[in-house]
Amino acid sequence: MGAETALIFGSLPCARWDFLEPLRGRAAVFCADGGTRCAAEAGFPVDFYVGDSDSGGAPPPGAERLLLPAEKDLTDLQAAYELARDRGFRRMAFTGCTGGRQDHHLANLQLLETACRQGIDAVILDERNEIRCFCGGTVTVPHGGFRYFSLIPLDAELRGVTIRGARYPLEDAVVRRGDSLTVSNETAGGPATVTVARGTAWLIRADRIP
Repeated sequence: MGAETALIFGSLPCARWDFLEPLRGRAAVFCADGGTRCAAEAGFPVDFYVGDSDSGGAPPPGAERLLLPAEKDLTDLQAAYELARDRGFRRMAFTGCTGGRQDHHLANLQLLETACRQGIDAVILDERNEIRCFCGGTVTVPHGGFRYFSLIPLDAELRGVTIRGARYPLEDAVVRRGDSLTVSNETAGGPATVTVARGTAWLIRADRIP
């Protein structure tokens, strides 16, 4: 197949799908159950189907399939993630998996942490947001494409938080879970850098610019 990225569709529709254009023709497409409808709306052929058909999905002709029982110990999206991981994909993009039922939404956000700790470069994409799990170190936030970026602690506290090249810089700070200190920042004319010496967080780019 030659693709380096696994594009994994959940079953929640987006108002538009143009944000996936950079992945067209460059990703292997996995669908978690009803994600087949989202893939069809977005115009992506399905390579792998994973699920139990309880959210209206069905294996498309020609797609490899992993059929699951309705009663199981993981969601269809996690099963699709594990299949992609076991097939050797180290980069993944999840879509069609935000909003809707909040239990599933939160579980999908936590799946990013699982991926991060397993060495997978994973991101959740929708028409407004790009969400990653950041397990510490230094990361570059590109300028453009989104209006805001935010760092949301997952651990009780983040230590050594430094943000440079942003409208609201920060130097060697402690950011505690539940604090909004690092919400709604903006790049300042070029890429910003975010450093976390210790701790895990979600790094969210929000308010996508069309």
